[in-house]
Amino acid sequence: MQGVIFDFNGTLFFDNDKHVKAWSRIARELRGTPITEEELHTHMNGKPNIEIVRYLTNGKATPEEADRLSKLKEKYYREACVEDLPSFHLVEGAEKLFDDLKAEGVPFTIASASIKDNIDFFVESFHLDQWIKPENIVYDDGSYKDKVAMFQKASRILNVPLAKMTVIEDSLAGINSSIKAGVQDIRLMDSGNIYDEVKDLSQIRQVVMNMNEIDR
Repeated sequence: MQGVIFDFNGTLFFDNDKHVKAWSRIARELRGTPITEEELHTHMNGKPNIEIVRYLTNGKATPEEADRLSKLKEKYYREACVEDLPSFHLVEGAEKLFDDLKAEGVPFTIASASIKDNIDFFVESFHLDQWIKPENIVYDDGSYKDKVAMFQKASRILNVPLAKMTVIEDSLAGINSSIKAGVQDIRLMDSGNIYDEVKDLSQIRQVVMNMNEIDR
């Protein structure tokens, strides 16, 4: 490993149920029905909130409405996190992996489709600033076209070419963006059970269920 980019949701923190709960509250307001797990993995995971709002509104939401709904969803999400304290922790092995990478001098950061309010929430709750400078975390600030651009920004921050980077992801969108960006070493954290859909991709070097299993 010459450099590592971690996704966050579903990768460092298992929280799919919290996203389902939060987006379902938004979906009920918009269309009268909650979202399904399939919708989460197919249309939502790894994508910026604005894209998800467009999906839920069939592209009809104004930019102002999309921004409002995005922030409201994340408020619901954070409430769901603190309501379930037993599961509110980093994935098994994450802290040790961070410690090891730091000791070995391997640069790493997070590239997440989360918005700043959530990133601040994670930094404070999980004390991520022990390992990563908060200003080096790439998040959805509205300036990125897609996650490819996020990976490119993370690569510049770490000063490691994407072709030599290891990306740890859990979503189809994140994996596809990694490949489009030129990443050759992707580790799938299979929290969403998508292995069968990506097993033939040569870039998938490893499939794990916690960070203790990551090969270096």
